[in-house]
Amino acid sequence: MYSIFHPLDPNERLPRELILEGRRHRLMDIRHLEIAAALYLPALIAAIIGLGAIHLNPVIAFILAGLLLIGFFAYVVTFKND
Repeated sequence: MYSIFHPLDPNERLPRELILEGRRHRLMDIRHLEIAAALYLPALIAAIIGLGAIHLNPVIAFILAGLLLIGFFAYVVTFKND
């Protein structure tokens, strides 16, 4: 097998793409983005139904839904991984 593939060198540097990918994943943990994405849709539906049940103007309801999206996005961006 070593005649076809050379053994890996433990001192070889990572390619630039892998280094940049590692930095990107440290900036925003994908798990928290996935959690926020999974919770946003049920929260959006509940907010639209709840605001529609109290006969609020649909435009105002969707503005509040946009604010809900901004809140979820702020949660993801401001998360600190200790």
